[in-house]
Amino acid sequence: MPAFRIVDHWLQGAHRIHSPNHSERGAGAGISLLVIHNISLPPGQFGGPWISDLFCNQLSPDYHPYFAGICQLRVSAHLLIRRDGEVLQYVPFDRKAWHAGKSVFEGREECNEFSIGIELEGADDVAFTDFQYERLQLITRLLLEQYPALTPQRIAGHSDIAPGRKTDPGPCFDWARYRAGL
Repeated sequence: MPAFRIVDHWLQGAHRIHSPNHSERGAGAGISLLVIHNISLPPGQFGGPWISDLFCNQLSPDYHPYFAGICQLRVSAHLLIRRDGEVLQYVPFDRKAWHAGKSVFEGREECNEFSIGIELEGADDVAFTDFQYERLQLITRLLLEQYPALTPQRIAGHSDIAPGRKTDPGPCFDWARYRAGL
């Protein structure tokens, strides 16, 4: 297992792929929320370069019919944890990744301003892997140490901050298992 640690807002031990889809956080925004997502491209299929292609604005609309409807999106996350436990980082933690969209947490809108977004390669109706839980728990502990305003109570699913619009990480995500490892 790689030795993970956070240095200058980058997760050492993660593979870096620089996404252009990020911006500065608002003045005084800080980091006080962790948002858990899931993603698979094409939907329900795992592996391949397409998540990174999407986050780097390089997704070809010709590869799969689903891609034609999403290739113009400008989205990213801070991290992706693949099913085998590989971790990729697209945006440094001190920058605003474009992962949450229209969202609200505890009455505060625009969650991208104050959150870190972690994508798990998966789908709402597919169990996540042991590797993913182990990596997510380890990385969460590091984030909690590094960013004091981030607490276990300030961890949410995408569905929690965008109800009715988003369903991830979905019913197959085992919140009790995840939180037990923190």
